[in-house]
Amino acid sequence: MLSKVVSAEEAVAIIRSGDTVASSGFVGVGTPDGVLKALEQRFLETGEPRNLELVFAAAPGDGKERGLNRLARPGMVARLVGGHFGLVPKLAEMAVSGACEAYNLPLGCVSHLFREIAGRKAGLLSKVGLRTFVDPRNGGGKLNARTTADLVELMNIDGEEWLFYRSFPINVAILRGTTADPDGNITLEKEALTLDNLSLAMAAKNCKGFVIVQVERIAAAKSLNPRHVRIPGALVDCVVVASSEHHAQTYATSYNGAFSGELRAPIDRTPNLVLDERKVIARRCAFELPMGGIVNLGIGVPEGVAAVAAEEKILNLVTLTAEPGIIGGIPQGGLDFGAALNADSIIDQNQMFDFYDGGGLDLACLGLAQVDQSGNVNVSLFGGRLAGAGGFINISQNARRVIFCGTFTAGGLRVAVREGKLEILKEGSQAKFVSWVEHVTFAGDLAAESRQPVLFVTERCVFQLRPEGVELIEVAPGIDIERDIVAHMEFRPMIRDPRLMAPEIFLDKPMDLASLLLNRPMSQRMKFTAESNTLFLGLDGYRVTTTHDIEAVREAVLSLYRNVGKRFSAIINYDAIEIASHLNDAWYGMASDLENQCYDKVSRYTTGAFLRLKMGAALSGRNVAPHIFESESEAVRLCWDRHETCGAQANFEEEKPRGPSFAGDAA
Repeated sequence: MLSKVVSAEEAVAIIRSGDTVASSGFVGVGTPDGVLKALEQRFLETGEPRNLELVFAAAPGDGKERGLNRLARPGMVARLVGGHFGLVPKLAEMAVSGACEAYNLPLGCVSHLFREIAGRKAGLLSKVGLRTFVDPRNGGGKLNARTTADLVELMNIDGEEWLFYRSFPINVAILRGTTADPDGNITLEKEALTLDNLSLAMAAKNCKGFVIVQVERIAAAKSLNPRHVRIPGALVDCVVVASSEHHAQTYATSYNGAFSGELRAPIDRTPNLVLDERKVIARRCAFELPMGGIVNLGIGVPEGVAAVAAEEKILNLVTLTAEPGIIGGIPQGGLDFGAALNADSIIDQNQMFDFYDGGGLDLACLGLAQVDQSGNVNVSLFGGRLAGAGGFINISQNARRVIFCGTFTAGGLRVAVREGKLEILKEGSQAKFVSWVEHVTFAGDLAAESRQPVLFVTERCVFQLRPEGVELIEVAPGIDIERDIVAHMEFRPMIRDPRLMAPEIFLDKPMDLASLLLNRPMSQRMKFTAESNTLFLGLDGYRVTTTHDIEAVREAVLSLYRNVGKRFSAIINYDAIEIASHLNDAWYGMASDLENQCYDKVSRYTTGAFLRLKMGAALSGRNVAPHIFESESEAVRLCWDRHETCGAQANFEEEKPRGPSFAGDAA
């Protein structure tokens, strides 16, 4: 066999006019710039290939000239099918102007489609996108009047609504790796992500197409460890060796071993954020981090939550993730977005969305461009600018809890944080809280129906989604509700009894968040609601190291029982609790005593599967019928089944204790 190593010019010569070309890449990670540049140059010199259909999951681009921006040439592109357009503005402009057919589909669904196409399936069946702009009733993801073919179909299966994303052939896949041998076997040891490389290679090959892979070096034949080969040579037609100029690890970093797992970087050298509006927002979001839980952080303002978690030294208490396949570590921002320092694991992008779509996220922290009175959120198309949904729809629709965060207004907003207060120096010219969003990227009514807890966090206030609309629940110190909030909204939110945001957020020093979340006194961990006769007990992160820690819980619950004068229901959060092994018997003995004496019904929840099994065995052995769930919504649902007065989950979110911002309301 001849070597598969060819020049970039020879590789792109196989691409024909009218081909469907799919490219890997997440911002600059895994983006095959050398091959894309050669394809651009061929078109400029020869006018071929023309009328391509470009398919991509995440936008492979830098927001300027690199990545797929190179192919935004008149006549070169006839159709776009993409998940995110924010960093390929030249293609986005073609889509918005109607210069070509264009679709925006959820990034995770595009990623999964690659896998379905590889298996020659008819398409992808998913609930992701229902009631958003992707739903055929709201446009089916079409971005202009020129786009008429239906790629998304609404289906009803056993009385439930689903979306069917149609498959299409892929003629050419342009991918990226690190090392190739002459047979085309590809390893990715210096890449920050593995993305959808294998699925895309299989999809193109099984569509009788071609696979081109850009690498940075060639190894001797048969020298690669087969366990390290991520794209088998049997799937690869051409290998192109790119110069370092076109093969940087990210668009911001030529190479960092801590991104690829070669080494672990000292995180104490990570610079802290300046105390401005972005850090204020990130800090408030950090109060919601579920101890022991799994979290996704979106691009933009949410990126700051990782920096706050590192500064507050709580990264060991929560697992941060990013949608292209990062689990653990510190997700990066800017043109490094998608990579992570010191990741625990890097998996394929489609596998990450399997986890997300299945409800694996305890919390998602995502950006916002517009919010309306029904709680709909728009991040995809606003003010004539196409950013695209990216993974936003997959993530927001399926996370157990979601926070949308961003500045309260846009367009020139300037604030200052002084002496523990927020000052508005110059108001932004563009309202974000509008009567109706231009594009529905998150459906507020669907979230309300499913009782999904939703917060909207800004630098000056916090809102919560209720079944009847959006309610103002927190205000920053120094902010006037009517002057600084309501006057800059196109609708009036519900305003009942908003509290002050936690004062620690506005002080220019570490918040000691670990202590605030883990070492809260029992008074801040308990809330009793007389209407539903229910105790909400937050034992998340509680440390049981002495018998005093056990007796503190016993006495607090018994004191409440004496005050109430009758049994009550209890919903108890056990996330990330730590119980010293020699105190297990004493702890579960206390728990069963309280259940027998004080509770008429109790449900417990924790994301830890091992802890659920351990608790179940310990309580069952004490003749207590344990009700131990994975999520708070399941625990609350048990309460609804037994007590009609327990209310909706929105009320549960309002009532349950969660950190220092609830200190003033604690029972």
